Amino acid sequence: MVGKVFKKARRDFMFRYGRRLRQMEHWLVARAAMTIISLMRLLPADSALNFADRAARRIGPRVGRHRVAVNNLRLAYPDKSDAEIEAIASDMWGNMARLATEYIFLDALFDYDPNATTPGRVEVGGADHFKHIATEQKPHILFTGHLGNFELLPVAAATFGMKITALFRPPNNPYLADYIHSTRRSSMGALLPSSTGASFALASILENGGNIGVLVDQKFSSGLETTFFGRPCQSNPVLGMLARHYDCDVYPARCVRLPGNRFRLEIEDKLTLPRNESGSVDVPATTQLLADVVERWVREDPGQWMWFHKRWGISGRRRRRRGQSKDAAGQRQRQS
Repeated sequence: MVGKVFKKARRDFMFRYGRRLRQMEHWLVARAAMTIISLMRLLPADSALNFADRAARRIGPRVGRHRVAVNNLRLAYPDKSDAEIEAIASDMWGNMARLATEYIFLDALFDYDPNATTPGRVEVGGADHFKHIATEQKPHILFTGHLGNFELLPVAAATFGMKITALFRPPNNPYLADYIHSTRRSSMGALLPSSTGASFALASILENGGNIGVLVDQKFSSGLETTFFGRPCQSNPVLGMLARHYDCDVYPARCVRLPGNRFRLEIEDKLTLPRNESGSVDVPATTQLLADVVERWVREDPGQWMWFHKRWGISGRRRRRRGQSKDAAGQRQRQS
């Protein structure tokens, strides 16, 4: 009895000690990051971005995630040479560094003016779609991937008067999360952390005629099995489910990084979603369609995507493949 009490007390102590240790680690990392941010603010935006790019291209290949990125690139582009693969990975690290640094200068970087006669740092393709969505009295879904500076898309939407709630994944570090959230909130409008219950919150927004923005290129354990660059992966089906339930239009949107620290924001024509025999949106086929759109974007600008994501592989409870009916699944179970 005494031994059990002692073991429980020891576990409780180690849990509290570990939690405080993690909290201290998060605080130290955040302090270091904020110091770097303060120093970066002393530089002109272009100088800071170019410096971050050069530094990341040197440091990136030395971190463990570089091996993940290179392996993913080799599988995605089996015909490319090692030099070509390393060049794409280097561009990826430069893009990541610029993305992180652009948080500091986000308000200064976005200079798009729909009425300007000369181009600025940001150009917009498909501006009529932004205007149409902003004035149409019905819910819409916009989706994108981790390409270029995808954070600029909600800023552009706000410029056209579009009210949109963007789903985002906050950093694990709570101190950095607070800073990034405050930076995003100042220029992007409503934000919704991706957590348990987020899908219900998104549904509520659409129910009330609102618009939502979603990233669709991350692995979703126990999600629908799809393919990306010809390899099996798992994708979140929530966008297809919401589109089916609310019968709302779905628009692809992306950011393309241009030379000279410039950007092109593009919103494409609304998708024609695949439907089943009953006329409802086919969720598995729609989920695959979204993956295909992002793959097209990544193939056009491979150095602007986050290749160190562990996007591929199947884990957790496997859902049925596209087109696999419940009857077929049950028949296989009976035969086994």
